[in-house]
Amino acid sequence: MHHPGPPRFMAVGETQELAPRDPVPDEEYNWSITDAPAASSVVLGDESITYLTPDEPGTYTVELDAPDTTHELTVRVYPGDKSVTHQPGSGGYSGQSGYSGYSGVSGGSGGSGVSGGQSGSGAGSGLSRDVGERGRPRVTLTGERVGDEVVITAHPKTAPGAPEEDLDVEFFVDDRDDLEEYEVDGYEFRAPLDAVAEPVRVHGVAIGHQYSVPDTVSIHPDGGVERLNKPPEWTSEMSVYELYVRGFVDPDDDQTILGAIIDRLDYIRDLGLNTLWFTPVLQNDDFDHGYNITDFYSIADDLGGEEEFQRLVEEAHERDMKVLFDLVLNHSAREHEFYQRAIGGDPEYRDWYDWQDEENDVPDTYFDWPYIANFNYDNLEVRRHLLDAVEKWAEYVDGFRCDMAWAVPRPFWQEIRDLTKSKDSEFLLMDETIPYVADFHNLCFDVHFDAGLYFDLLQIGQGNQSADQIFDSIENRYQIGFPDHAGFLTYIENHDEDRYIEQAGEHAIRAAATASWTVPGIPMIYAGQEIGERQRRGHTHWEYANEELREFYHQLTETWEEIDALHVDADFERVEYESDNDGVTAYARDGEDGRYIVVLNFSDGSEVVGLDEKVEAIDQITGENVAAENGVTVEDAVVLPTE
Repeated sequence: MHHPGPPRFMAVGETQELAPRDPVPDEEYNWSITDAPAASSVVLGDESITYLTPDEPGTYTVELDAPDTTHELTVRVYPGDKSVTHQPGSGGYSGQSGYSGYSGVSGGSGGSGVSGGQSGSGAGSGLSRDVGERGRPRVTLTGERVGDEVVITAHPKTAPGAPEEDLDVEFFVDDRDDLEEYEVDGYEFRAPLDAVAEPVRVHGVAIGHQYSVPDTVSIHPDGGVERLNKPPEWTSEMSVYELYVRGFVDPDDDQTILGAIIDRLDYIRDLGLNTLWFTPVLQNDDFDHGYNITDFYSIADDLGGEEEFQRLVEEAHERDMKVLFDLVLNHSAREHEFYQRAIGGDPEYRDWYDWQDEENDVPDTYFDWPYIANFNYDNLEVRRHLLDAVEKWAEYVDGFRCDMAWAVPRPFWQEIRDLTKSKDSEFLLMDETIPYVADFHNLCFDVHFDAGLYFDLLQIGQGNQSADQIFDSIENRYQIGFPDHAGFLTYIENHDEDRYIEQAGEHAIRAAATASWTVPGIPMIYAGQEIGERQRRGHTHWEYANEELREFYHQLTETWEEIDALHVDADFERVEYESDNDGVTAYARDGEDGRYIVVLNFSDGSEVVGLDEKVEAIDQITGENVAAENGVTVEDAVVLPTE
């Protein structure tokens, strides 16, 4: 089925890609606008993949004439002053995508760039916080059966700290589904159950000074209602261990690299982690990071090949561990056979890539990475090749960590989501989109890298920001429009950044790590972090492990496992505390098993911190009594139950 997907929501002047799904490259696809606001003069290009930049607010109907049938797509366009694209370009992506780190090149970290190309529309900026003073409204849909009807209720919200405004809500039935009879009354959508023969998707959007990220529910014929943008159930207990595959452990003479990793699975599980994220394992150009891929269908020979990878996944599953596959779709290595054909003059493969200077064989890349070439997503062959690879590897693993997600068209991610979720509704999609792009939660990704929190925890550890910045960091997720149910990966280290201990010092690392494990989110440890590893990539120096630090991490993960209030769904709030030290902060987590106060001290030396709430002064991490005359003594981090 070639339907271009869910309804589109955008503002005048923004641009979105229109592409057929499940494309057959040799077939013809033709686009047209069959209904538009009276004053609109927009026409679509005559290519199989085209772009819409509306010129008038209102509702447009776009038609795709495909080999199977003719498909209709609703496009709701809001006035230009409601735009969420701060710097519209040809792709409608929100300019200045300050991307930190270099996945595709061996070398230093840091850097920034402008995201170009046809990347779909987005709102963004987790790091620059360029979302306007008012923030973006949000909406969550809930639903229930009431007698012979299904009632969907929208719960719109203004951004945290924003002035209250009257928010409208609009509902749209997905063009791919059939529902003739329904009523909308304010924040309610009602449909008689006898009109729901097959599952029906309903999209809701809140509109204030901007429009929200849509939320979507599926109505089932039995009256059940499922929210489609919610992360898989298992992520509420998810903790991640990232392995830099070729540096994690040295294999014995008779072992493959993947075989050596299998031998370390018990170590990771005993450390308290239940989800593995492997840096890329596909054939590549021999840089140890693996992000320059030469074959999207084959596990790298130097790791042990496909059967060994399958064995690794099975061994992880036997230990109740999930496996995330690092999915790299923006580019190939320049050593890829197709790129070599392209620079050899083959016109078919020439069109597989974007070119910065085609005459001189200079491909498009980001940040002048020298060993990769960006794919041309206007080419149906490229999409077909990558979709088939996604389908293959989705059968092996429990989810994808999606590299450079911001550089791949958003509608393509929506297609990947439908493809993977149709086979396994609990399949996880996690994006690396730096800075945040809130619209990537709209039927794309379940969980998002919390780069804003990472950056703030580093600044706090270096003494450049007050520890209270943590509150702004968490609030910023919702300032820019992520719904309450979006998931976030919280971390202080990964393979793209210099180690926290190198950048901020050992005195701050326990406080930062505790923050990443006790704010709302899915906590992660990057292999070697637990032993004080100072090298960002390459060989992990297990022989020089800081055993005291490793024991601290073990205590921290055990504490997290035992206390539900520290998990993602529990409430989070600022609490009053007394300290003159900017490196100190405190917050509460409220869950089914009680209320806990977390007190952090990023500074060098212990602090006595006064708390307004009565607490039991036994630190849940270490088991130590931290009572002091005027509060509690905090060397780096404590978790305390309230009385």
